[in-house]
Amino acid sequence: MHDKMRTEDDLSVTETTRIYVLSEGLINLNNSSLAMYDFSVGTKSSDYFLTANKRGLGDTANDMGLYGSKLYVVVNVSSQIEVLDAGTGLSLKQIPFFNEQNTARQPRYVDFHEGKAYVCSFDGTVAKIDTSTLQIEGLVNCGRNPDGICIANGKIYVSNSGGLNFPNYDNTVSVVDIASFQEIKKIPVGLNPYKIASDSEGDVYVVTRGNYGNTAYRFHRINTRVDETIQDFDNIRLLNFTIHNDTAYMYHYDYSTGRNQIMTFDCKTETLITDRFITDDTKLVTPFGIDVNPINGDVYITDGKSYLTWGDVLCFNKMGKLKFRLKEVGLNPNKVVFR
Repeated sequence: MHDKMRTEDDLSVTETTRIYVLSEGLINLNNSSLAMYDFSVGTKSSDYFLTANKRGLGDTANDMGLYGSKLYVVVNVSSQIEVLDAGTGLSLKQIPFFNEQNTARQPRYVDFHEGKAYVCSFDGTVAKIDTSTLQIEGLVNCGRNPDGICIANGKIYVSNSGGLNFPNYDNTVSVVDIASFQEIKKIPVGLNPYKIASDSEGDVYVVTRGNYGNTAYRFHRINTRVDETIQDFDNIRLLNFTIHNDTAYMYHYDYSTGRNQIMTFDCKTETLITDRFITDDTKLVTPFGIDVNPINGDVYITDGKSYLTWGDVLCFNKMGKLKFRLKEVGLNPNKVVFR
């Protein structure tokens, strides 16, 4: 039996007690926000951070991760990491990301490993933050304008986009050895690499966005044992993805036509499962983020709509049926984290 469609007013208690939804707002308008939905009481707070701290989150929050009891919010234009108590939403510390000349590093994405948070920044660096002291312990140089980070096989993989140097994009993934915290290799991939993630076998997948013209979006697989690109999927075009239990949940959006496509991909067989994940009549306007609840496998897709109005979060079950929609969570919602 399929899940009955519900609204945010009649969600029942599930294994997940809360979800946090990050919205990046619009650049240079200082209007990023953090929303929270509490399943146990059925309430949504669209201004979770603002209510708790009596101030805004900053300008252009790009990423967020939960590690232990803390939420780490990566705020790109404000150039800081906002560390929050996940239970209360209170800020524990703002970690500034500026170099010795007081130039903004512009952090983009975060991943975690053995008590450390690793943050890639547009200035070409990866920072190592101790999650107990919340101090930056070190920096390593990578390629131009890193735009994605993941950890696999004892190494950090960083997608170097070169996106701030249009039309002179980068086309490499940096490999950083965690133990020595040194870059040990650059792996050639397609032009303008972006989202990067790993599966259970240690393979790393990366999206490359091309030049937004005659070079198309591509999907690539890196073998982390030899640190080489071993497969290009010429028939798959996607913008963003996440991996859960060796299934990649992916979406593509065509900016010229406004069409979108939600797909799934098997990381074991390296084949597309379906190019139509949504199996009911649910429509998305502009998919802007995709995440999977690690407890029950529900797929959460954020809809940025027109980029100028507050977007929604849609939750689908594993069969692609809509379970519920949280309306108007923030401006350009891009990340959902589960507690």
